[in-house]
Amino acid sequence: MPATASARIALVTGAEMAKPDPETHLLVAALAPLGIEAVVLPWDAPEDWAGYPLVLVRTPWDYFRRLPEFLAWARRVSTLTQLVNPYRDLEWNSHKSYLRQLAKRGIPTVPTLWLERGCRNGRERLQQTGWDEVVVKPAVSIGAIGALRARAADTGCAVHLQALVDAGDVLVQPYVASVAMTGEASLVFFDGRYSHAVRKQPKEGDFRVQDMYGGTVHAYSPGQDQLDIAVAALALTPEPTTYARVDLVQVDGKPAIMELELIEPELFLAASPAAALRLAEALQDRLRLSRSAHTQ
Repeated sequence: MPATASARIALVTGAEMAKPDPETHLLVAALAPLGIEAVVLPWDAPEDWAGYPLVLVRTPWDYFRRLPEFLAWARRVSTLTQLVNPYRDLEWNSHKSYLRQLAKRGIPTVPTLWLERGCRNGRERLQQTGWDEVVVKPAVSIGAIGALRARAADTGCAVHLQALVDAGDVLVQPYVASVAMTGEASLVFFDGRYSHAVRKQPKEGDFRVQDMYGGTVHAYSPGQDQLDIAVAALALTPEPTTYARVDLVQVDGKPAIMELELIEPELFLAASPAAALRLAEALQDRLRLSRSAHTQ
């Protein structure tokens, strides 16, 4: 049954996108039979966000370039209406230091060297890890933007590392060779329940699995060990999530988290026939709960 005859929600995107949004139209179509009209708007649009009973952060793929502004927007909107995912999750997930917190709580993650902005001994600390081939990337970014795969001893690696450290916090990880062979598994959850998964494969010779670098997406069924890790990680988010994507790779033959995506992940809705409907029904439940809370 429809949530209401005239429910109207906002789906948040970005004004400047590195690539087109491939899937929001699927969610819009799935919401319509439920009696929910979805309006797609950039997060920085001059909009009366209080006019929507629910604002879903969907594909604001420019947020990381203006993170303080985006978080200020999200904080303000969360005081006006129901923001999904909640503001605390967005803030926590906006800096990759959340991986450090997961690791401290016993969640398997890719080994990481953390370097704070302005660090002057990053190269020396990297050499102390003993890693040969590494991936250097900013702590605030999406889609492997700013990431470099290089030999730790190469001058180019040191130059790139210093440039990133001058601009912000940085993380360095050993290159995970299994990605080239088995790719990266993305497990998608709605309301904390597993929905579907895909395997992202980089093109030959690359380490980046995103399609804008030639990566491809394939059907995938996760193992129980992968599901267990994903569920354990999601249990540690600041607030329960309506949508989440857990990216896993194989490290020493065992699954480890590469990323936990709670802000703007591509959810690969086209990969599962019922995925868009499952997300639509989760949003319908959110509307019902919100309506019930306001009538009590």
